[in-house]
Amino acid sequence: MVDIDTQAEGEIFFITVQGELDASSSIHLDTAIAEALESGYKKIAIGCSGLEYISSAGLGVFMSYIEDMKKEGKTMVIYGVNEKVKNVFQILGLDQLLTLVDTKEKAIEVVG
Repeated sequence: MVDIDTQAEGEIFFITVQGELDASSSIHLDTAIAEALESGYKKIAIGCSGLEYISSAGLGVFMSYIEDMKKEGKTMVIYGVNEKVKNVFQILGLDQLLTLVDTKEKAIEVVG
């Protein structure tokens, strides 16, 4: 089960993910990102300090936005990922395609 919270702060749209991101729950993250983009936000910061598990479906949500956001000059940064989840990103090489930082402050700096 996953809990997704969203909040706009200035030009940045924050999405906080807690719990497990799997095939049945990843649609909630996808919806949150899509809504942010449809609302005109160009800077998205996704907090994952409460993310305990991520499946290939969850990773797929992040991957599905990489190219389009890059083409449209939009930025997505993921912050606060625990070591276990970060290791999954690294094994698959996604840490090279996505911007992962440790803190919300660093995320604001990166997208700002």
